[in-house]
Amino acid sequence: MSMNKNMKRINFLDCPMDVSTMKETVDHIENRIRQKIFTQHVVVNVAKLVNMRKDTVLRDSVETCDIINIDGMGVVLGARFLGHQIPERVAGVDLFHQLLAMCNKNDFSVFLLGATDDVVAKTSEVAQQHYPGISIVGHHHGYFWDDEAAMVEKIRKSGAQLLFVAITSPNKENFINRWREQLGVDFVMGVGGTFDVVAGKVKRAPKWMQQYGLEWLYRVFQEPGRMWKRYLTTNLKFAMLLIKEKLKRILGKVKSA
Repeated sequence: MSMNKNMKRINFLDCPMDVSTMKETVDHIENRIRQKIFTQHVVVNVAKLVNMRKDTVLRDSVETCDIINIDGMGVVLGARFLGHQIPERVAGVDLFHQLLAMCNKNDFSVFLLGATDDVVAKTSEVAQQHYPGISIVGHHHGYFWDDEAAMVEKIRKSGAQLLFVAITSPNKENFINRWREQLGVDFVMGVGGTFDVVAGKVKRAPKWMQQYGLEWLYRVFQEPGRMWKRYLTTNLKFAMLLIKEKLKRILGKVKSA
């Protein structure tokens, strides 16, 4: 497991996580890029935390990462419930925008990988509108599984310093981990459905829902047929894990008293 010595790392429900603010995360990433230190980044939410317990390949891919940020409010609240001091969530879509601004300021080059042709092209267009000086050296859709090596070579030849991968979990984590040595970038981050949000294909939950950890409910309203069972299952499993861990700690204190 890669340890990040400049950020506080905790273990929550058997998953390592870095405790930091958005600003601390962006500053740390910028410093590592300047020093040419390869950085593999991942965010963890409730679904990923639950799925890691049975998917060992996903778990290994996450644990290999140099920075593991807490994305979902459910994880933030759950970690606080067990006594961890978590200053704030570092949501993947917000971090994506912060890193684009950082790239624009420092003239770092970017490659966008994932989603459909239309969505990734629109994401590139929107990014260049918001950050007029940004260097986006390439973009490509996320359906390249018949020749991963050729895709990796395209990214390497682009000269990109930062790579953002908008592919569903666990495919993105496993792809990044499998090819991390050959990508030729200084920083790589899986951003899930972020391109869909940036391109305007999917609306993000209102701020108040984000603050109370209810983004999952908003997504259920948007796509009830696809999402309700997934969130019901993972949220229930997460709640049971929390209660089990809390009881274990209480009983441990009683026994030691």
